[in-house]
Amino acid sequence: MFDTKIAIIVRDDLLVWQKLNVTAFLTSGVLGANRELLGERYADACGKTYRPLIVQPMIVLATDQAGLTKIHARALDRRVDMAIYIEDMFATGHDAANRTTVERYETADLKLVGLALREDKKVVDRITKGAKMHP
Repeated sequence: MFDTKIAIIVRDDLLVWQKLNVTAFLTSGVLGANRELLGERYADACGKTYRPLIVQPMIVLATDQAGLTKIHARALDRRVDMAIYIEDMFATGHDAANRTTVERYETADLKLVGLALREDKKVVDRITKGAKMHP
């Protein structure tokens, strides 16, 4: 049904709340770059409506720091646009502070805890090789 795949990769040693937080923020990065992914509003049998969701399924993968670094490098090599979340962002409180935090690091020195991408299925599979489905 979809030619593309959405993958969110989180570092496997994070606390549960951190993994959930990172996943939520990275999902917004995928949607922000691909507004066509937003579906229609939902409605229940009583007519109460609810906000739309992303129309395409996503996979959530986990890997260690070395694996995340490899995945990041593979995505950069293929010039794949991605959303990132770095360790320092857990201590910030808003988007502008997050951007300032990222700007402090050279690409190779980013303290990545997660990233998300949407690309051709085969490309995503190659980039995320080695990561496992999140338990």
